Amino acid sequence: MKPVRNAVVWAAVLTAGGAVAGERKLAMQDLPGPVQETVREHTKGLRLIGLSEEVEKGETLYEAEVRVDGKTWDILIDPTGKVIAEEKEVALGSLPEPARAAIEQAAEGATIRKVESVTKDGNTLYEAQFKKDGKKVELVVAADGTIQKH
Repeated sequence: MKPVRNAVVWAAVLTAGGAVAGERKLAMQDLPGPVQETVREHTKGLRLIGLSEEVEKGETLYEAEVRVDGKTWDILIDPTGKVIAEEKEVALGSLPEPARAAIEQAAEGATIRKVESVTKDGNTLYEAQFKKDGKKVELVVAADGTIQKH
């Protein structure tokens, strides 16, 4: 179960946006060579929105934010150029039925503002953001509908 737990942690890190401690904006030339190669490879033909460096628990990672068809895609990369995690904004209807149903049930009566797929180590989780009873809610579910974080 550890890979799923780690994916949840990365989902929280990625969705924090600019709120991650130790994050700083970078230009392409500021990235290590292997990271530049990975960014170029994964964003070829796409609109690169921004690059940043994040230091979390002493570990340095790099994030590339891309816009594809009006939706965001974040790629988290380690200093060797290895893709650690990817987070893509997706349509609720594109999720596996159990995951979609779990999100809709939890968000009943609320407007779902954003849905993202988060992939790490081959495991994909789905994160939904909505406001319910005046509170911002971030829900993470597995493909089978199991709630991972609420």
